[in-house]
Amino acid sequence: MRKRFSAAIALALSCAMMLTACSGSKPAETTAAAGDTTAAAAETTAAAAPSGDVQKLTMGTGGTTGTYYAYGGVIANVLNSKDIGVNINVQSTGASKANIYLVNDGEADLATVQNDVMDYAYNGTDLFAEEGAAKDFTAVAALYAEVCQIVTSGDIKSVDELKGKRVSVGDAGSGVEFNARQILEAYGISFDDIQVNNLGFGDSADALKDGKIDAFFCTAGAPTTAIVELATTNTINLLTVDDEHAKILADAHPFYTTYSIPGGSYKGVDDDVQTVAIKATLIASPKLSEETVYNITKAIFENKDEIAATHAKGEELDLDYAVSGISVPFHPGAEKYFKEVGAIK
Repeated sequence: MRKRFSAAIALALSCAMMLTACSGSKPAETTAAAGDTTAAAAETTAAAAPSGDVQKLTMGTGGTTGTYYAYGGVIANVLNSKDIGVNINVQSTGASKANIYLVNDGEADLATVQNDVMDYAYNGTDLFAEEGAAKDFTAVAALYAEVCQIVTSGDIKSVDELKGKRVSVGDAGSGVEFNARQILEAYGISFDDIQVNNLGFGDSADALKDGKIDAFFCTAGAPTTAIVELATTNTINLLTVDDEHAKILADAHPFYTTYSIPGGSYKGVDDDVQTVAIKATLIASPKLSEETVYNITKAIFENKDEIAATHAKGEELDLDYAVSGISVPFHPGAEKYFKEVGAIK
């Protein structure tokens, strides 16, 4: 099964490359906020390679309408304009799990993945329980937060109150479903204690609006379009994951960090809401040299203002954030840079 999966991923990448050349469209990355207007930046990534002797690299991202693809394109364009000896070509892919296999199997040099998914891959659990561990990749840096948001109708005020309720936990087998299961378990609630619905973000919002469910989980950059639109017509609550339960969760699953959703992100939710988040993380093949990954890591953080000027997620680039919640080994080049600047002691 593992070989068939790998072959399928390689074929998918090949198809993606051909489709990109023909300006075709691909499915959106499921954990990215919809409506990202900077995706076009990725399509011009390789248009003007710098002169001189450069190393050509491939970066796996996500669907063409998702944040991974757009943000990857911005990073690649900025790095390609610097004299660091690389020319990065961004490719649309099936996002986190597919990207793990692309780097693991040598089909991509760099990729963006969720840090929980890379933990599953490295340890052969959850999403990777059937295929087994995939360990031939290394961490470079956490880039930005993908926020675990628990949206309810107005009369549900706490996670404890989800017992017995109709709850959408994301698509079956998705990363969101694992996030939902793990967060509920921190509160002593299992899927047996709720009426499980497996719906995507848009369908979950519609179902809550129509009174067909009582709550749903959504892991995405905040604010998330589906929730923004829901809040314009319906009263919603965002449930808090308090310090006590966030610690229980992080002790069991170290890839989680706390995150505060700013008040005003959604209509009617005026106060900050603490929850937990996973991280969109750049990974690299261990076959890349220490010098190459050092130069890439340094260039990202030394040019974060330029990245942020083109994509809002660039504002979240932060040295301390980049190294926390990462449960797999860093590439030696990234580790060298982070030690140099004091982010890793």
